[in-house]
Amino acid sequence: MSIPVSLRDDFAACLPQLRRYARALTGDAAWADDLVQDTLERALARTSLLRAHSNTRAWLMTILRHLYVDQLRKRHELALDAEDPVWQRLEAPAGEVDGLLLLDVQRALYRLPLEQRDVLLLVALEQLSYREAAAILQVPVGTVMSRLSRAREHLRGLLGGDAGNIPGFSKS
Repeated sequence: MSIPVSLRDDFAACLPQLRRYARALTGDAAWADDLVQDTLERALARTSLLRAHSNTRAWLMTILRHLYVDQLRKRHELALDAEDPVWQRLEAPAGEVDGLLLLDVQRALYRLPLEQRDVLLLVALEQLSYREAAAILQVPVGTVMSRLSRAREHLRGLLGGDAGNIPGFSKS
């Protein structure tokens, strides 16, 4: 099967964002890389579904999210428990206050319900518009706004109000 050069370039341009999103979802580099590879394989097999002038990044992130949720269901881990030992064992770089803050944010992020975490990652980390996030999550824009507000509030509560200085996590 021959893939148009422009589509191949679009996919390549999306790789860093796909990797970052997959890593944020999974918290595991190997799993994230596998998820990105599975996403690209599925996308390549279904390029006929991609409409001209559509948002390739949003389409790929939608595929990635669906694959992630499917994998969680297969593992019977749809909701990551707050006591998940992976997040409890993470260590911040020695002597770095920023590393400690990041560790706190990371732990708090994985204590959020999946639907809140998804919205927060898409809007705050990936800097997608509400409309793009709504398309990926297949929910109305109002639902994205509501979930984002609840996610930010929940995260502030988990961090004791310290989330306000983190870009993308404060109300704006």
